[in-house]
Amino acid sequence: MYNYISGRLDEATPSYAVVDCHGVGYLLEITLNTYSAIKELSDVKLLVHEVVREDAHLLFGFFTEAERQMFRLLISVNGIGVGTARVMLSSLTVEEISQAIVEQDVKRVQKVKGIGAKTAQRVLLELRDKVDPFAVGSLGAGTMGSSANNKNAEEALSALVMLGFAKPAAEKAVAKAADADKTASVEELIKQALAMGI
Repeated sequence: MYNYISGRLDEATPSYAVVDCHGVGYLLEITLNTYSAIKELSDVKLLVHEVVREDAHLLFGFFTEAERQMFRLLISVNGIGVGTARVMLSSLTVEEISQAIVEQDVKRVQKVKGIGAKTAQRVLLELRDKVDPFAVGSLGAGTMGSSANNKNAEEALSALVMLGFAKPAAEKAVAKAADADKTASVEELIKQALAMGI
């Protein structure tokens, strides 16, 4: 069982990172919040959650322990798989999810792609008493600068497709978000597209 992987950040996209650890490149699925935190770094330490399936051996990387704990709490809820948990942690920060759970804010959770009313209620009900143990802090969205809006839109679209969204719908949502905010970063474009319910 891996606890963390540290080394040189060889590649970082909004959906995965490759960490070179003594000549071995580990591909870790990441959230948008983790991407925001590591994208400018040359060396990283990512906390790992490992998933072993018959057809795949997956590593999920997190910049903070709070995010990894929230991921583990989310996948403990019936009906929430690793993909949905990752989309939730890409759409909302740990702090926002925790706040929604504490306040039993069904609408906020329901805005996440793939979460219906019943699933949102189940998340809030099952995790109501489990969010207090960790100190929650927003990871922040970060910015990439305004000069590469088209490149940002391409990266945002690529990340959404890799997360499992249909390309035509994702393309439309990203274009709309990019038109609305010419200086939006990759992360902001993805969040705005997700908020449109693609």
